[in-house]
Parts: sequence; C-alpha cells; structure tokens
Amino acid sequence: MEPLTYRYATEADLPFLDRLADEDGIGAARDNLRPDHAEQALEGLRAINTDPNHALYIVEQHGEPVGSFQLSFLPGVSRRGAWRGQIESVRVLADWRGEGIGEAMMRWAVERCKERGCGIVQLTSDRQRGGAHRFYERLGFVPTHTGFKLTLG
Repeated sequence: MEPLTYRYATEADLPFLDRLADEDGIGAARDNLRPDHAEQALEGLRAINTDPNHALYIVEQHGEPVGSFQLSFLPGVSRRGAWRGQIESVRVLADWRGEGIGEAMMRWAVERCKERGCGIVQLTSDRQRGGAHRFYERLGFVPTHTGFKLTLG
C-alpha cells in the first residue's frame, strides 16, 4: 500500500465527510439529518479546529481523500490523571475498504496518542458492527466496557 497522508479537515471537506457518512449504512440509518445539518456540521468542524485537544483528519492516498477519523485528547483524574486518546468516526470510502487503510489510520492515531503521553486509547463502536469489532480486537483493542448513550432532541 502506498503511504497515506494525514491533514486537518477544512470546510471544503464537508461534502466528502457527508459522502463517508452516507456510505455508512448503519450510521446513515441512525443519524437523522436535521434541516440545519450543514450549519451544524460547519459549527462542529470550527469547534474541533479551534480546540488543541481535538482534530478531525482527512486521510489521503495519491492526493485523493479516502478516509477520515476524529482524534480527541481527554484529561481526567481516574487512572491517576492519565490522558485518554479517543478515536471516533473512523470511516473509509467503500471502494477503498480491505486495502489496509483503516489499519494504517488506527496505527497512526495510536502513535499520536503515545506522542501526546496518553495512558490509554479508547473508542466506541455500534453494537451492530461485528466486522469492526473483530478489526479493533485484531489491533489490540479489548471490549472492556459497555457504553450508554442518551439521544437529545
């Protein structure tokens, strides 16, 4: 596989991020678009880009975007004050799945967490994503907790 490049997402990437979300059958069915979706997405991207503890990455191969993920660094007092790396919204274009891109993205994200001094890297994954769970476990992630969500509005 050719080397991937990683860059911060910009406003111009919002259509690509929508495409990734649309290709995600589980997420697309779960996430109801609101009339102000574009405005919300722009507001969210701006918040991420102005906070040094958050980054939304666009992953490219041969100069073309093929995937994306969000990486956040969370302070805390549990685990003796260790920082946590939180990986979210890991997505690869359907045509590029199975090429090792997801694994490369995850390994790159874990390295950023190590560089930042995190004591743990965590992520969540929808219960319906059996293939994703096997993928994360193959990379060394262990399903140690049960997550809970409360949808608002």
